Amino acid sequence: MPEHSALISNADAAVPVFLFTADSWSDETDLPDGLAALAKAHAFTGAAGQLVIGATDAGTMSGVLFGLGAGTDALGVAALSAKLKAGDYQFANADDDNLAVHAIAWADGAYRFDRYLQKPAEPPRLVVGADERGEAIIREAVAIDRLRDMVNTPAEDMGPPDIQSVISDLAERYGATLETVIGDALLDQNYPMVHAVGRAGPEAPRIMELTWGDPSRPQLAIVGKGVAFDTGGLNLKTGNYMRLMKKDMGGAAHAIALAELVMGANLPVHLKLYVPAVENAIAGDAFRPGDVLSSRKGLSVEIDNTDAEGRLILGDALTRACEEDPDLLIDFATLTGAARVALGPDLAPYYTDDEALAGEIAGGSDASGDPAWRMPLWAPYKSMLKSPIADLVNSAAGGMAGSITAAIFLKQFVEAKSWVHLDVWAWREGKYGRPAGGAACGLRAMWATVKTRYS
Repeated sequence: MPEHSALISNADAAVPVFLFTADSWSDETDLPDGLAALAKAHAFTGAAGQLVIGATDAGTMSGVLFGLGAGTDALGVAALSAKLKAGDYQFANADDDNLAVHAIAWADGAYRFDRYLQKPAEPPRLVVGADERGEAIIREAVAIDRLRDMVNTPAEDMGPPDIQSVISDLAERYGATLETVIGDALLDQNYPMVHAVGRAGPEAPRIMELTWGDPSRPQLAIVGKGVAFDTGGLNLKTGNYMRLMKKDMGGAAHAIALAELVMGANLPVHLKLYVPAVENAIAGDAFRPGDVLSSRKGLSVEIDNTDAEGRLILGDALTRACEEDPDLLIDFATLTGAARVALGPDLAPYYTDDEALAGEIAGGSDASGDPAWRMPLWAPYKSMLKSPIADLVNSAAGGMAGSITAAIFLKQFVEAKSWVHLDVWAWREGKYGRPAGGAACGLRAMWATVKTRYS
């Protein structure tokens, strides 16, 4: 059984937690002694975030009553676990269909990034059972926490070698193989855009390729953008836009988390994980606006803006993934601010031409409660990527439809049966009483999709 700081398989004694939506709450509900009276005294109605805590004469908790409002927020329980003190708890009235969703929300709210704190966090622990379902819940929470830890870790401790170390540890744990191409070897092995973007960084650029599973099974390819820190390059970001750029490897963190979930569940697939990892830095050999880069695909790319670097390293990685003829190709990237302008921080936009896959992802989003929204690969906008001297320009002029044109750029490097691109933020502003920080965006939706497709 995997281990998680806020989820446990069993406990000798656990405080019962009663969850109610506004529709399911009634004053006649059967509750432990005293809790019903407290609910009445506090005018409990099941509204979102309402909390009532019962106590015994000895001063210990006798039960917890929590409101979910309309019940539409899959992470609603995070507002509870973010507030409760350390101890063991157990859902007393959650039905089987909602247990996993509520448990993942519990882990989400209990999460704290405490790597650099003198006193580590002590979260409340939820009993999820020692059965197969409980194990699957814990595995999912562990993968999400790893994603968040990676995004929250400063670039000084999460550079390209550190990203490689995370993948290497997972490869060892699950019996996968890992091949890495580093530094000038990227030129020898035809990853010219990965090399160009990362060559000015303090750590050598690289691309990692993890392989796991039975080659006779359908191949699932996952690609993640691993820009450990993004200064913007010579098109330097201003301070407020650069401040959070430790999170620009959030796509890689999502891809690694999804790969971990696939291997942990032993899905019947042949998994290939590709992570190009670079730092977009400034030095004498940094790539420049106006340069024309070659690519693994053979397409030439004129650089309009060095701050549109993620799509360049993804271009080489997607080309490599397609050489293996995957059954399904998924890429995650913290690619554009335009996606946040269009859909905000929580909705994960996804792009695909595969109508069946689009429906599967919508179903995965509904099943997991993880919001995702399909965006158009609007073919006429490819004209915005026209260059007078190369096959493509890396950034469309004018700034309009920025997330769409970035997806269309990636599409030029894809030849796969089925492909989806997710333009995620990998971050969350402070909510549920917790500090801002790294967050999974679209991961649970894609995990639900992959599980359904291959189970």
